[in-house]
Amino acid sequence: MKSAGIAHKFGAHVNTDEIIPARYLNTSDPAELALHCMEDIDKDFMKKAKAGDIIVAAENFGCGSSREHAPIAIKAANISCVIAESFARIFYRNAINIGLPILESKEASAAIASGDSLEVDFEKGVIRNITKNQSYTVKPFPPFMQELISAGGLMNYARKRVTAAQ
Repeated sequence: MKSAGIAHKFGAHVNTDEIIPARYLNTSDPAELALHCMEDIDKDFMKKAKAGDIIVAAENFGCGSSREHAPIAIKAANISCVIAESFARIFYRNAINIGLPILESKEASAAIASGDSLEVDFEKGVIRNITKNQSYTVKPFPPFMQELISAGGLMNYARKRVTAAQ
C-alpha cells in the first residue's frame, strides 16, 4: 500500500475539536464532516487540500475527546495519511478502526514542511520527501493492520472475513 501527496503541516497538540469543530457534530455524514476538516486551525485547508495529500504534525496529534468524527473527517477529506511525531492513543485506535493510515516519526515530522511532495510506502515503512530528497524509516504496520486499512476499516474487514468464512 502506497500514497503520495503534498504535505500540510500542523504543530503540536492538534486536538479533535480543531480537526472537526464540535459545532459540526450534529451529523455523522462523512462528506459533511470533510467540508469542515481543520477549519479552526486553517480556514482554507479544504480549499488547498487535494485528494491524496498528507497531514504532517508534531506531537500528540488527535488529543482531546475520543470522538471518531475526527479521523472520519480527515479520511473523508481524501487525505491519504497522517504523519506525526506522536498520536493521542484513542485517536490512533479510531484512525486504524476507520481505515485511516497514520505513521509516527519524530524525524519526518521535524523535517517535512508544508508544500513538500511526499511518497509513503506503508509495507516497507518508508516516507520519501521528494522535495528535499530525504527518506525517513518508520515501523511498518503488521500485515493484519495493513489488511484492515486496505479494507477501509474494522467493520469492512470484519464483513469481508465473515463473508469469506461462509
